[in-house]
Amino acid sequence: MRAARAASPAGSTDDEQPVARRLSWTRLGLLLLLVGAVAGGTFASLTGAVGRATAAATTTSWSVPYVDVTLTPTFQFQDPAANPARTVALAFVVADPDDGCAPSWGTYYSLDQAGSDLELDRRIEQLRSAGGDVMVSFGGQANDELAVTCADTGDLTGAYREVVERYDLTAIDLDIEGTAIADQPAAARRAEALATLQRERVADDSSLDVWLTLPVAPTGLTAEALDLVRTTLAGGVELTGVNVMTMNYGAPRPENQSMILATEQALRSTAEQVAAVYEEQGTRLSDAQAWSRVGATPMIGQNDVEGEVFTLADAEELTAFARDEGLGRVSLWSLNRDNRCSASFADVAVHSNTCSGVEQESLDFVDVFSGLAGDGPAVRVSDVVRDPERQPVVDDPATSPYPIWRAEGQYPAGYKVVWHGDVYQARWYAAGVDPSVPATAGTPSPWALLGAVTTREAAPAPVPTVTGVTEVWNPEVLYQRGARVLLDGLPYEARWASRGAPPGTLFPIGSDEAWEPLFTIPGQPAGS
Repeated sequence: MRAARAASPAGSTDDEQPVARRLSWTRLGLLLLLVGAVAGGTFASLTGAVGRATAAATTTSWSVPYVDVTLTPTFQFQDPAANPARTVALAFVVADPDDGCAPSWGTYYSLDQAGSDLELDRRIEQLRSAGGDVMVSFGGQANDELAVTCADTGDLTGAYREVVERYDLTAIDLDIEGTAIADQPAAARRAEALATLQRERVADDSSLDVWLTLPVAPTGLTAEALDLVRTTLAGGVELTGVNVMTMNYGAPRPENQSMILATEQALRSTAEQVAAVYEEQGTRLSDAQAWSRVGATPMIGQNDVEGEVFTLADAEELTAFARDEGLGRVSLWSLNRDNRCSASFADVAVHSNTCSGVEQESLDFVDVFSGLAGDGPAVRVSDVVRDPERQPVVDDPATSPYPIWRAEGQYPAGYKVVWHGDVYQARWYAAGVDPSVPATAGTPSPWALLGAVTTREAAPAPVPTVTGVTEVWNPEVLYQRGARVLLDGLPYEARWASRGAPPGTLFPIGSDEAWEPLFTIPGQPAGS
């Protein structure tokens, strides 16, 4: 799949059905009892069962849209106003360009940098606090998947483990594209590493679902892609499923064949191929079992190939098809694109990373597919955070990682604050709007909730942008414009002549104050 930086994502029985959240041990125990009680039912593996609902209901496809994590502007997947889906697939973790065995987000952020610069860890925890969850996608079109660049299987296992443990994942996705599909040594290393991780998770009373995401044509997977699936299964991976990118068909698609018909044909072909590959490996699947191991990921709206457009009507048909056939998973590329292009976007026949290129309202596509999620959309974050019985947290400037919100503060877009124990970021210029007050109908809040302050965080440390300032501010001195002084060890510059007006110490420092700060603080957007 295409991404601005780097992006993607199965064993279950006839009666298993994916859901988009982790199960509690109570629910897991109930699940095992129910599966065992179904006549003729089989229990393929712990991995195949975790993340599935009870065996009594009909199969329900898992709706899990992709989010391009490193794309600007940042998509606030933890905010239900921006994301109605319960579970999202975060894309893409790839090899660091300076260390082929080190995971990075799109080559731009280490895991630690993504935690600080993108608030990724906090936002994941916020989504989970509202009943949602994430899976992480490795690979994508633009950069190198870890197994391609990391030749040592032990180091590769450690790289995957670092991501899985940091984000406490129960599902991952390997998006293999381009020349990586035919790289059999990489496929063998990847399979060995993932099988090791799955065994470790089972030993730790946990699980790890693994999806392979591959390109597809209406005729199905290529021979190289099928070999990749074979190698993965032969390497001992409990493969949850094969998710195919139902997009960018190009020449193999007959000119008179619509996108949805091409997609349905591709999925039927894939289901047959998956069943055949499993049989080669000694496992005979029923039709329902084969379909449960197949996923579909369309590129919503305008595809990269001119003339290929996946419409809202196509999305509705694919939703019906998924229900009828018991498709294991439906994703979309991507939530960042699920809105109408602005009038300034002149040529909608060219793919955009931030809009679909078709007439739609915001989030129309994900709303169509979210009906597939077994448990429905996530609980609204506002319902969790603003519980009327919850006592507001008293914010402590000594431990809050960002400035505490002030009613008189003037906050530019991107500014981060702490209020009642939570971290918020300004979507646009904000002044006088309490971040914790829910938005009213038709009046969206300028604040996005990023998540709660953690106990391991500390007060923000300002970083001076100049050196050589030594004079300490004195209330008796008449300072002229351009004078520089220190207050509490931090440098300031006079905006105009003043006497007795102290430099500001409450952030952000307004443009109407006499002294310009010559330092930055965490949470302050660049250039503000």
